[in-house]
Amino acid sequence: MGNDGDHGDIDNNVTPWNMSISSGHILLRDPRHNKGLAFTERERDAHYLHGLLPPTISTQELQEKKFMHILRQYEVPLQRYIAMIDLQERNERLFYKLLVDHVEELLPIVYTPTVGEACQKFGSIFRRPQGLYISLKDKGQVLEVLRNWPEKNIQVIVVTDGERILGLGDLGCQGMGIPVGKLSLYSALGGVPPAACLPITIDVGTNNEKLLNDEFYIGMKQNRARGEEYDALLEEFMSAVKRNYGEKILIQFEDFANHNAFSLLNRYRTTHLVFNDDIQGTASVVLGGLLSALKVLGGTLSDHTFLFLGAGEAGTGIAELIALQISKTTGASVEDSRKKIWLVDSKGLVVSSRKESLQHFKLPWAHEHEPISTLLDAVKEIKPSVLIGTSGVGRQFTQEVVEAMSSINEKPLVMALSNPTSQAECTAEEAYTWSQGHAIFASGSPFAPVTYADKIFVPGQANNAYIFPGFGLGLIMCGATRVHDDLLLAASEGLASQVTEDDFAKGLIYPPFSCIRKISAHIAATVADKAYELGLASLLPKPADLVKFAESCMYSPVYPNYR
Repeated sequence: MGNDGDHGDIDNNVTPWNMSISSGHILLRDPRHNKGLAFTERERDAHYLHGLLPPTISTQELQEKKFMHILRQYEVPLQRYIAMIDLQERNERLFYKLLVDHVEELLPIVYTPTVGEACQKFGSIFRRPQGLYISLKDKGQVLEVLRNWPEKNIQVIVVTDGERILGLGDLGCQGMGIPVGKLSLYSALGGVPPAACLPITIDVGTNNEKLLNDEFYIGMKQNRARGEEYDALLEEFMSAVKRNYGEKILIQFEDFANHNAFSLLNRYRTTHLVFNDDIQGTASVVLGGLLSALKVLGGTLSDHTFLFLGAGEAGTGIAELIALQISKTTGASVEDSRKKIWLVDSKGLVVSSRKESLQHFKLPWAHEHEPISTLLDAVKEIKPSVLIGTSGVGRQFTQEVVEAMSSINEKPLVMALSNPTSQAECTAEEAYTWSQGHAIFASGSPFAPVTYADKIFVPGQANNAYIFPGFGLGLIMCGATRVHDDLLLAASEGLASQVTEDDFAKGLIYPPFSCIRKISAHIAATVADKAYELGLASLLPKPADLVKFAESCMYSPVYPNYR
């Protein structure tokens, strides 16, 4: 899966990096190999560290305890984020050890919601650059820029152009916080070695006036390039990546605006190993939750009616995957399966009489029906058993909407998926209170447990972090060359299979994050298994036990012993 040895193949275009473990002061400044006070007497002898460290010797566990103690004293989440990034730049293994052991506490810090605020203030908190920045200035030289990156064995790239960061909009070059955060989860939760991960931001300008007028903005101060200029840079980037890293490099598109997200995915899905987390990852994690919720709701997927608020990349991506799953299990066509699924956008219910004015990705959902302008009327008319919010606009699931869902269904399933927390369609407390404790609730951002009528309800989090780290590991460990929709269905089934009876008893439709590495290994195994079945895997022969193989491929953040 990637090693720390010498990578050879140094040609004239590559900066010659020395990969052996260094000594003395340089070793203490090297985040990948630094262990701080945990260097043993023997290691201090061998690596000329005497006098450069206080005499005491610590364990990694004690360092962990100390850091968590310091971290919990910060009141402001952004301060915790900065402290975590500082640690990552100082002692990589300790950073990942903390993230693995305290995943439920630290995930909201290094990922949504805090990472959103970090991106908004990225110019001010910017210290040491992480990842690669490719801008319009690099046109014609993108391959050379890629070759400036010191690691040669890259397995996964997460790339953004910063146009639609979470629910916060166009943050331009400051969107880099997202690929950095995503890749730290690839390593912590999916076990992909940090050295094999590369965060990239493509800077084509920004239309955010506030940033353009900000003296601390770190990106190009011009309006966003569109059309041919944009497409040419992306095309050059995609072919350079393949040329530099080969056929099996996984490229994850992250937080592109709708119009680019769909076209990039469609353009490159047949030529590259590409994955869009907003369209496909979100869809897979929501489908996983729906499949596990069936054990509580009863019936099969095709027995239910789905209503979406929001018809952008997340909404239509989820809807399409649900239709694919219904089609697979019932034998009906995908077209017929789509009829169980309705979408509401800012203009009301998506119906056939609106076809002239609809964007292309909404057309498959324009069913025959009278126009309906409000969500509440749509709920009363369509009578859905599942209500899913992907609108990016907070507080849209009003008391009337949740009460209407509860009057139609004994156990309405309400998924308020918009991030960050401020944009959630409703809170966990509102969902449980307004449904009088009958709703099954899941959200995109974390909510604390809620006590209603003397019962404790634990809200589920439909967090993409359940899917993409395991999904990526599955693709990498079998040497997949393309992403097929069936692999996303396999990932959803792998996730649903990890929910236990105890979880259901608490009202959860997702397993607890504390077992995320075990969950990721199972998802990786189901994805790899499906890739072998479809002939998309290049690593042969197929390992006998895929779960064991996935676990053996995972990066361990425990300190190694240096001689």
